Amino acid sequence: MQALREKIMAYAPTDAREARDRELLLLALDTLQTPLTRDNPFAHFTASSWIVNPARDRALMAWHNIYKTWSWTGGHADGDSDLLAVALREAREETGLEAVAPVTGEIYSVEVLPVNSHFKRGQFVSAHLHLNVTYLLEADDAQPLRPKPDENSAVAWLPLHEAAENKEEPFMAEVYRKLNQKLNDI
Repeated sequence: MQALREKIMAYAPTDAREARDRELLLLALDTLQTPLTRDNPFAHFTASSWIVNPARDRALMAWHNIYKTWSWTGGHADGDSDLLAVALREAREETGLEAVAPVTGEIYSVEVLPVNSHFKRGQFVSAHLHLNVTYLLEADDAQPLRPKPDENSAVAWLPLHEAAENKEEPFMAEVYRKLNQKLNDI
């Protein structure tokens, strides 16, 4: 976990929200029991990816079965402190991409994400927080795609502005707009 802590410490927040979220991620690493696993029912680490095509005008999104909206890819750390490896694994599993690579190995964004209570695979999941680290990944948008039926029912490349439209989860729309803005700054 020390390497993860160092990576989060090295991340330079781009606004006040990210600065506060970065502080909370560090506090979680220092104080929570099992923050890298779902054994912690209040908050645990996740890794997400903002997958863009080489022209950087489209993002790859998956239609999320639980939230009924287009979503980025990502998943739980499940004990793995190498969150870049988690983001890459989830990107491949959830999209069918065979070739996807980090634009850089550095953290692209951090977020503390509220998760409403829901049912997953027939089990009730209480409301909790995802302590999320996001990576910028790139993939050729001509590759074949395949949904992961137990998590999503479609995968598609969307223009960046459409990828940031999320009427079902307005908070996530803000996150996606932030990720797009960061693309403009690269």
